[in-house]
Amino acid sequence: MEFDKQVDALGIDPIIGKYWSLLASRHDADAFDALDAGYREPQRAYHAWGHIADMLEKLDRLSPLAARPDLVAAAIFWHDSVYLTRDPDGRPRLDPENVRDSADLFERHSRFDAMEAQAIHDLIMATSHHMKAKARKEHYPGFARDLDLFLDLDLSSLAAPWPVFLKNLDDIRFEFGWAPEQEFFLGRTKMLESFLGGGDALFRLPETRALWLDAARDNLIRADADLRSKMACQKSA
Repeated sequence: MEFDKQVDALGIDPIIGKYWSLLASRHDADAFDALDAGYREPQRAYHAWGHIADMLEKLDRLSPLAARPDLVAAAIFWHDSVYLTRDPDGRPRLDPENVRDSADLFERHSRFDAMEAQAIHDLIMATSHHMKAKARKEHYPGFARDLDLFLDLDLSSLAAPWPVFLKNLDDIRFEFGWAPEQEFFLGRTKMLESFLGGGDALFRLPETRALWLDAARDNLIRADADLRSKMACQKSA
């Protein structure tokens, strides 16, 4: 079966097929099955194929900003390939652990040359600490800018229309369904405030900042207020 027909049969957004067709030859034969198994895990809601498709759609529109859009696309495919909110023993799982394991999974399936594989690895690892991440090495001309673009794409959903933004928050709540509400709300407010604390640097490139900053800031302020109101109501109940 041709890959685009396979993607259609799986019910995956066609943008997935478009970009995977460009990358498949630089992966082993089991790579897409590994990705598909991860992004279809039942405990996922936001960190699923929809998030990957959304990022690829935006990359498609903004590809002139990238020096190596193919490598940015590869990082998009793999950056959430491992995503657990707690370990089997019930211990809450820190996101850098997921990022590290996602990068390791990419390496197991990669057939990229050494420079490209290291660049993709570093892009994936940058999502461990979004606001503080920097390019450690300029793997190719324009790598640092590609890293900034990749991180901006990952946070671009913060600028979604308010109903979509709320749906994303609900999906993340589903992924943390085991957590008590007060604990979850507190964690979300800390996250929202860290993004707000980034100011204009929330988005790194001037082009993406112009597209998404104002809407993202409005959503973050509104969501933070809503969460604080819910937390106050719970305390007074």
